[in-house]
Amino acid sequence: MALLSALDRQHTIAPPGYSRWLIPPAALAVHLCIGQAYATSVYKTSLINHFDASQTAIGVIFSIAIVMLGLSAAVGGTWVEHNGPRKAMFVSACFWASGFLVGALGIATTQLWLVYLGYGVIGGIGLGIGYISPVSTLIKWFPDRPGLATGMAIMGFGGGALVASPLSRQLLSFYDPNYDPGNAASVASGGALVSLFLTLGIGYFLIMMFGVFNVRVPREGWKPEGWDPSTVTAKPLVTTASVSAANAIKTPTFWLLWIVLFCNVTAGIGILEQASPMIQDFFRENGTSTVAVAAAGGFVGLLSLFNMAGRFVWSSTSDLIGRKPIYMLYLGLGMVLYATLAAVGNTHTALFVLLAGVILSFYGGGFATIPAYLRDIFGTYQVGAIHGRLLTAWSAAGVAGPLIINGFLDAQGKPGTLTADAYRPALFTMVGVLAIGFIANLLVRAVPEKYHEPSKPADPVLAGAGTEGSKDV
Repeated sequence: MALLSALDRQHTIAPPGYSRWLIPPAALAVHLCIGQAYATSVYKTSLINHFDASQTAIGVIFSIAIVMLGLSAAVGGTWVEHNGPRKAMFVSACFWASGFLVGALGIATTQLWLVYLGYGVIGGIGLGIGYISPVSTLIKWFPDRPGLATGMAIMGFGGGALVASPLSRQLLSFYDPNYDPGNAASVASGGALVSLFLTLGIGYFLIMMFGVFNVRVPREGWKPEGWDPSTVTAKPLVTTASVSAANAIKTPTFWLLWIVLFCNVTAGIGILEQASPMIQDFFRENGTSTVAVAAAGGFVGLLSLFNMAGRFVWSSTSDLIGRKPIYMLYLGLGMVLYATLAAVGNTHTALFVLLAGVILSFYGGGFATIPAYLRDIFGTYQVGAIHGRLLTAWSAAGVAGPLIINGFLDAQGKPGTLTADAYRPALFTMVGVLAIGFIANLLVRAVPEKYHEPSKPADPVLAGAGTEGSKDV
């Protein structure tokens, strides 16, 4: 009971003088673990071989996890606000670890539906709760730099594959002596995959516990020393009003932002899920890829680095130039980069890596900037719940992105025989998707007063009164 009591919100309020810079490591401990979802392409081929399934069938595992991420974030957003980040992060750790254990059972028994249930459904719930719980907390600790705050939290999710990708390859080699990460024809045995899932589940649970017991929320009335709130409220599209989650979803602005996030994620997530085999296929000559499997795995890690850096760099930049202009960059320049990748991406490996890296930095930046965008437009009141509802766009994109990529690839041939030509229709499709998002972002406007909370005063922190006008999350 003492352990459960320590998870309660009242036991997480920071004492006077507590440094807000102790919060980002706690957030990163959770996001680095759940960011493992981005490394699934490393063992995707082994799963295809083990279950004798198609790329689409295995890709569905990733899609289910992302769908459940969005749904659990939407449904659990208000619960997270009420119970605080510590309890939410603990629940996330339990679901995330359990997902690996059930997934391991599915691999051991060759029951693909158990992997869908474990890694997809159960693990996906852990993803959603774990994703939103540190973000809204950091927004409250960094009202002066919300883009920086969300970048610090969410860059960990983007960087998860940077750790998980090489770790997964080494663990598979350790558990299966016959598995050669440098051999394109080598796939890990079912036993090695089972051991991998068990190891990751237990290891990630322990790491996430560090975040659970180190996270804090600011006390009522706290604000950064020397901060002038007028420097924030003077910016375009930044409100001092309060908009509830229930009212937010009634506004056109919310749904325009939903389309923006959906398009940005769809364009990136399909390629990210296919990253390891994609670079091998782009540089295939006479049926043999010039890119080794180990190098392809390294490419996944490099993309994760771009993804992670983009979340921090671009979201921090949005504090200076504004949220709307930064999304014009993500979506507008993104269209140019996708078209270039499709047209000439297979001419040189360095060009391919550079184009894919910048694209993934925009993908990550879009995730990190959206909570600050929401804070600007809807205020800090229930921003966590609004963010959770908006993440249903990620759920939809988690289905659309991989289905577009895998659908085109399954029609072109079997894994290991594809070339760059097989990817071009999907890449040009993504250019059109980004164009839709670009238009939606141009249409974003401030929320009309009729949606403001009449019973709630304007956010006193942003209005300069020096107190918090909403519950700390």
